[in-house]
Amino acid sequence: MRIGILGAGGMGGRLGTIWSRCGHEVTFSYARSQEKLEKLAQEAGPTARSGTPAQAVADADVVLIAVHWSRIDDVLAQAGDLSGKVVLTCSLAMSEDNSHLVLGHTSSGPEALAEKAPGAQVVGAFNTIPGEILFPLFEARGKDQTPPDLIYCGDNRAAKERVAALIRDVGFNPVDLGKLRSSRYMEPFGLVVSLLAYGGKDGPELGYRFVRV
Repeated sequence: MRIGILGAGGMGGRLGTIWSRCGHEVTFSYARSQEKLEKLAQEAGPTARSGTPAQAVADADVVLIAVHWSRIDDVLAQAGDLSGKVVLTCSLAMSEDNSHLVLGHTSSGPEALAEKAPGAQVVGAFNTIPGEILFPLFEARGKDQTPPDLIYCGDNRAAKERVAALIRDVGFNPVDLGKLRSSRYMEPFGLVVSLLAYGGKDGPELGYRFVRV
């Protein structure tokens, strides 16, 4: 796949690097400096490059939005038209000081994003795990262990299938949560995982698994 990364921080940088190492064509964009983007692309491998948000989106099969919610309007303005694109968002709808969700009950970050980018096929995923788990999990793929789960949601079946494949590439077992409105429950769950990951003494490399008994 051709993947455009909008946001080159902890999540965008790690996911883009992993997908590049899986053989996908990745374009990193939207960072504090061009030097950071170029370094990310160089470290990710020969299928990665850096560019502007518009360049990252232009021929992408999937666009990852991995920016703080306070910057969502700015990155969308720089990205341009997203209609017809599969847009994967891992951005939680957090306040600027990261103290609380600014949406909930009647909407969510992915639903608000779908309204801001009409025509885009929005899928919510990777917003319920800490970024620190990504590299260790990817490096452990293929070893004798049951992969952790990762929930995702969206309204377009084909878009969800593409995202599910990318979830497997990282090393997770994708769990379909249903329609995009399910993200209203996904985002608070992400905060629960975050409290466990960053509030304890065992480190943030934390995942989860659902078990039927």
